[in-house]
Amino acid sequence: MKSALRWMSAALVATGVSAAWSGHAFADVKIGVTVSATGPAASLGIPEKNTIALLPKEVAGQKIDYIVLDDATDSTQAVKNARRLTSEDHVDALIGSTVVPNSLAMIDVAAESTTPMISMAAAASIVEPMDAKRAWVFKTPQNDILMATAIAQHMSNHGVKTVAFIGFADAYGESWFKEFGKAADLAKIRIVANERFARNDASVTGQVLKIMSQNPDAVLIAGAGTPAALPQKTLKERGYKGKYYQTHGVANNDFLRVCGKDCEGTYLPAGPLLVADQLPDSNPVKKSALAYKRAYEAAYGAGSVSTFGGHAWDAGLLLQRAIPLALKKGQPGTPAFREALRAALENTKDMPASHGIFNMSANDHAGLDQRARVMVEIAGGKWKLSGD
Repeated sequence: MKSALRWMSAALVATGVSAAWSGHAFADVKIGVTVSATGPAASLGIPEKNTIALLPKEVAGQKIDYIVLDDATDSTQAVKNARRLTSEDHVDALIGSTVVPNSLAMIDVAAESTTPMISMAAAASIVEPMDAKRAWVFKTPQNDILMATAIAQHMSNHGVKTVAFIGFADAYGESWFKEFGKAADLAKIRIVANERFARNDASVTGQVLKIMSQNPDAVLIAGAGTPAALPQKTLKERGYKGKYYQTHGVANNDFLRVCGKDCEGTYLPAGPLLVADQLPDSNPVKKSALAYKRAYEAAYGAGSVSTFGGHAWDAGLLLQRAIPLALKKGQPGTPAFREALRAALENTKDMPASHGIFNMSANDHAGLDQRARVMVEIAGGKWKLSGD
């Protein structure tokens, strides 16, 4: 009798262990997302949030759960969201945030919790210089220097010798001034003014008057989303007749709506997604860019696609490639799985996405090259692939 009881007890323990392992093996992969769906960057964060809803709910036989929070374009809230997602929801990866200050603020949380993070903000400082913390951080937008060199080259080709700069009074503006300064110097273009404005400012008249006093050949506005329209509209009102340039931070239709006729003739660098239909068939990004455009517009309507949503889509593509590899090394919800996911992201090679072809490495957690940019002109209230 005692022998039978011992056998039954051992069998029950074994069954329990087996059930536990079985449950663990099929645990959901959890992806935590924080976006700026409200606040000054809402025109960027909303299409990102919309895109997360289009990502697959299953990868390699594993169910994927997306937990999406709004940080209201506030870096303090972004950190709170990241801490909640890692410590309470125990996510396997983070996507976010929409803007540079928020993403920079989240890096410590990602590193402390050993959770791979994919930012949807542009500044190279999110992933450079590579160190122990940034080893956990990746990003999908093009580096500022990649876009800055395109602007400087275009300016040079069009006879621009002097340029005034006005950018956000935060990490986005600082990064752009730094990177554009390098590009302008190489192109022998002199920066004659350096002004700043806040994302929620209602007036930039003082800054614009200083710029106009220098009579520059061109003005570069380094802002993102609809707030970047304010300096341009003010310059137009004050009668500035030079060339206008914006950054890829404005590449969405809400910016066109707010800026209106004041943005006619403006040039900017952008991801190929913005003008996917206009790309030649030989462009290596056309097929993957159109795949996202069609998926988004099927869900949200013709003409609704945004380059910012594309950054979220590309984060999803990176994870879809990395998750099957990570599952061979660990189970969702464990440090081993998170480390394997980080390693798989870092080794992404030749992955076509909506904005370019990703090739990550231990020293490059952005992974995009010149195939991830085109020059675009605003013409007739629409985006037009520039022929020069």
